[in-house]
Amino acid sequence: MTDSLAQANPEREPADDARFAETDVVLRDGRAVHLRSICASDEAELLQAFERLSPEARYMRFMRAVRSVDTARLRKTLAAFPQGGDTIIATIPAADGIDIVGGATFVILDDPSVCEFAISVAAEFGGAGLGSTLMTALIDTARRRGLKEMEGFVLSANQPMLRLASRMGFTVSRDPEDSSVRICRLRLAPP
Repeated sequence: MTDSLAQANPEREPADDARFAETDVVLRDGRAVHLRSICASDEAELLQAFERLSPEARYMRFMRAVRSVDTARLRKTLAAFPQGGDTIIATIPAADGIDIVGGATFVILDDPSVCEFAISVAAEFGGAGLGSTLMTALIDTARRRGLKEMEGFVLSANQPMLRLASRMGFTVSRDPEDSSVRICRLRLAPP
């Protein structure tokens, strides 16, 4: 996700019926995850989830080498939700409470009808349908918020994400400013 995360518009409080309603989901391989919106108290679990990502997964997610989390930026982003967007996380029970095994985010841009998305899934949950589950939940939440378009910037080397975007109905085009990046766009019809 680009720097729009740090610029999320915190002035739009979503209606209760536009917020994501937490739920339990059984994945294709039979494992269950709990989906819910992120909250500020998830910071420690987010940091743990980041540490569990491989360097390659971090590069694919952030489109650059990232060795550590910018905690000030993370806190600013968490504070901007739910007004400036939402992150839907997938959790599983763990010895310390929960582990976050996936997350999909949208941030409302300067044009309040458009949002930018990003997604990350733990390697051990890849191929189980968690990515499509998170993206479906994210798209539905953005639609309920009245957004008209969702876009994301994906490295051309990130073929699993590009295939997922295509399956979800996104158009995929080359970024005219960077041939290593693809722009994924989805028109959001009303719910």
